[in-house]
Amino acid sequence: MTLYLNVLSFIQFKITDLIDILLVAFILFQFYKWLKGTAAVRIFIGLMILFVIWKAVSLFQLNMLNVILEQFLSVGVILLIVVFQPELRKFLLYLGNTEVLKWARFYIKGKNIPADYAEDVEAITRACERMSASRTGALMVFARKNPLDEFLATGQEIDAVVSQELLENLFYKNSPLHDGAVIIANHRIAAARCILPVSEDESIPSDLGLRHRSAIGATTHTDAISVIVSEQTGHISWCKGGKLTRNISPSVLKQMMTDEIYAEREKKN
Repeated sequence: MTLYLNVLSFIQFKITDLIDILLVAFILFQFYKWLKGTAAVRIFIGLMILFVIWKAVSLFQLNMLNVILEQFLSVGVILLIVVFQPELRKFLLYLGNTEVLKWARFYIKGKNIPADYAEDVEAITRACERMSASRTGALMVFARKNPLDEFLATGQEIDAVVSQELLENLFYKNSPLHDGAVIIANHRIAAARCILPVSEDESIPSDLGLRHRSAIGATTHTDAISVIVSEQTGHISWCKGGKLTRNISPSVLKQMMTDEIYAEREKKN
């Protein structure tokens, strides 16, 4: 009889219960989407299966098994925070970059009309062309709406005008600042030797090195753009939204950067 009442109460739910289920499903889906392609997704799926088993055990009143699972899951919350600490941190950063909060920041801070980046694009394109010819490895990240303070804090502050010569000198293989990324923000070379989060996506081709994985990681959950010059092949690559476009010519790079920057300016005007 009790089991029948449990089943009856389970199937008789209100519209608020439906909304609750949909919200939880959305959050879990976003978390799965974030973890997809990493080893952590297997742990996540295992925990979801365990949770479903626990709810089924509660429904059918298997008391002893229910107590065991309850105790395990109560401790499991703490273990979850410890195991998924990097993922949870990145997930919260991802939520902070959602469109709703972007609009909120937009109305709080007001419009920010960017400077004319035509000269910057020209200098960056020429630098990439020369570094490609000499097979000098390079990784540049261009900040847009989302602040990159977390990445800037890991590097050496530069705060200089964007120029071809400075970029080539920074990435010169004997330079003390050639490792890591150069971050360009607010019409300036903000910092060099910055450490970026490395993408753990297992679908990334094995022939791509740390520079490309860092470019993918940095652009996955921010609106930044990355440009990479391969030290092995000299190929120029472009990364936006975690998607990598490989082996592009300097002229294509110039066009892509111009389109992105001026498209962004048109949105703000």
